[in-house]
Amino acid sequence: MHRRIFQFSSLTLALMHALPAVANDLDFTPFKPTQSDFGGVGLMQMPTGRVAPEGEFSIGATINDDYHHYHSSLQLMPWLEATIRYTQVPDRKYNNNPSFAPEDRAYTDKGIDVKLRLLEESYWLPETAIGIRDLGGTGLFDGEYIAASKHMGPFDFTVGLGWGYMGNRANLKGDTSLGDDCGRDSSYKGKGGSVDFARWFTGCMSVFGGMEYQTPLQPLSLKLEYDGNNYKSDTLVTKKVKGMPQDSPFNVGAVYRFDDWGDIRASYERGNTWTLGVTLKTNFNSLSQNWVDTPTPAYAPKPQTDAADIDWQRVAQDLDSVAGYGDVKIYADNESVTVVGSQGKYRDRELAHEKGAMILANSGTSATQFNLVEQQANQSTTQTTIDVEAYRKVANQEYVGASVSDATTLVNPNSPRGMLQADTSEPWSVSFSPNLQQSIGGSEDFYLFNIGVSGGASYWLTDNIEFGGSVYVNLYDNYDKFKYDVPPDGTDLKRVRTLVRQYISDNPVRVSNLQLTAFDKFGDSVYVQGYGGYLETMFAGVGGEVLYRPLKSNWAFGMDLNYVAQRDPNSEFGIFTEERHYDPTTGRYYNVQTGTPTGHFTTYYRPEWSWFDDLLIKASVGQYLAEDKGVTLDVSKQFDSGVIAGAYMAKTNLSAEQFGEGSFNKGFYISIPFDIFTVKPSANRAVIGWTPLSRDGGQMLARKYSLYSMTDARYPAAEFTNK
Repeated sequence: MHRRIFQFSSLTLALMHALPAVANDLDFTPFKPTQSDFGGVGLMQMPTGRVAPEGEFSIGATINDDYHHYHSSLQLMPWLEATIRYTQVPDRKYNNNPSFAPEDRAYTDKGIDVKLRLLEESYWLPETAIGIRDLGGTGLFDGEYIAASKHMGPFDFTVGLGWGYMGNRANLKGDTSLGDDCGRDSSYKGKGGSVDFARWFTGCMSVFGGMEYQTPLQPLSLKLEYDGNNYKSDTLVTKKVKGMPQDSPFNVGAVYRFDDWGDIRASYERGNTWTLGVTLKTNFNSLSQNWVDTPTPAYAPKPQTDAADIDWQRVAQDLDSVAGYGDVKIYADNESVTVVGSQGKYRDRELAHEKGAMILANSGTSATQFNLVEQQANQSTTQTTIDVEAYRKVANQEYVGASVSDATTLVNPNSPRGMLQADTSEPWSVSFSPNLQQSIGGSEDFYLFNIGVSGGASYWLTDNIEFGGSVYVNLYDNYDKFKYDVPPDGTDLKRVRTLVRQYISDNPVRVSNLQLTAFDKFGDSVYVQGYGGYLETMFAGVGGEVLYRPLKSNWAFGMDLNYVAQRDPNSEFGIFTEERHYDPTTGRYYNVQTGTPTGHFTTYYRPEWSWFDDLLIKASVGQYLAEDKGVTLDVSKQFDSGVIAGAYMAKTNLSAEQFGEGSFNKGFYISIPFDIFTVKPSANRAVIGWTPLSRDGGQMLARKYSLYSMTDARYPAAEFTNK
């Protein structure tokens, strides 16, 4: 066997020297990496040294008789690939306890993979990557690897070293004839979901490799793979569910691509198993939309006149419809014009500045300075000062590369000069939005979700005090299947989030928020809010937040403090007054939260490193709703299109047994700008989040307003652009 492995490696190296190192675009179709069975760029069972273009997002499924893989991959950085995977094992039950999981519920494994590119491909060097599969799972598919890939003509060759699942053939180290893992610890900590560093790069070790051939038929590529796994240590074998014989170590496959948006895959693996797959993909950097937008007016200044004689009401209307500044107040005299309003149209604020400056320049004012003061929730966050003479040169394109940014300066907001000339602000506002909540991979069902519509309204009692609320109408859900029972899961925490079925399925129309909020600002950099009422679907109480955020700083610090009690799901406005309750569905007692302090100190940081660009790192320390204490780390990446992808994890003082399945709280989310899908620009966005499990540990209060989000304009480098 070892001789065959080295013969395979020698043949690969010989082909590397025999074929030209750089493909001729006139002769061959450009090579495009494809996804493996597990998700992430690879061959079939094995990974390669390749990564996808930065921003590529894919979702897919790979099905055979043994495993059903559902995977999603994202190329977060040019050098970092992340994959989330759920694997159903049809022949194995989720749990033998029917009160914990239905009898027909297939075992589901949850895993996270990461791949780091170490070297980019050059004339002589292959593209090389190191990776970890099943980083935080139960050890079902966990393994590590180093792989190198070289592109020559229509071929892309890969050679790699694998440990764990990818090294169980043990052709370099170990002996699996007895079904062991060469001394590798195959157990997992607590209730799963924890990272076990101690077993990385241990146990059996194997060479793997293969090649992908781009056929002359452009959509079709073929794959050949030498598998590093012999399948003697797979869960179906070790649990004595069934055998997984391997008649051949070579796997063959084909991929048929549908332009750049997806592909279908078919492979014949282990010499006896057909595998089918499909992948859909897009790129978060290149997503764009052609808008039907109000054009920027041509530069045509009217003759200068006194500020009192200008039709400022018409100017305010143009600022709204053309530049996106709503609820506008215009202060003006003959020396300056100040516009105070919210920017609800353009994510690219430079575009808003250009349009706003043009409208003011054409108004006939003799002012030498324009000030655009941006507000969120009636609170001024930034002031963009525009030098009128410098802008005139920009508008006339008097030099090469003229841009409105040449005439603008970002400063802290100042008190407006001049008289109030126009006021289009309204104290009332009404909104409607779709709502999706989902949980994937739980014991009750693979996919739990609810979809509905939220309608909100607010009224400003003063410039600083708002009274508002929202009603959620549940359109459809399957949370009736969510019958969380405490003892089989090993935890008796207060039921702060696992009562979700009672709030959603049992009450399809519910007041989700009704609160009084007061805002204020101290100095140039300190923002505060205080609030009280029904703060979210599950909790009511009082609280406040303070944020220190200097202008143009990539650091910010904030703290929120709250005292909350759990809302009674069987009463629209009731609050639980007794801690212990009986659940007739499960026939057991459970505890709820009748009153507790909760809050966190949070540090916000946007790195300015070239290899870690466009990241937001949030670290929060404090007490959670179930009275556990710990840290939440939230890391998100913004792409050129404005899409944000993020992940979070909360590790508290709860043990894995106290927390229950999953060991600690974690989740993922994608925030998508509305105007990617619409024909008109918009600063609004939709958030799609999903969590592996609904549990009670590490849960924060869902507050209506976040001061950090409200003050996003204070760090211009973090603004979204419409590239």
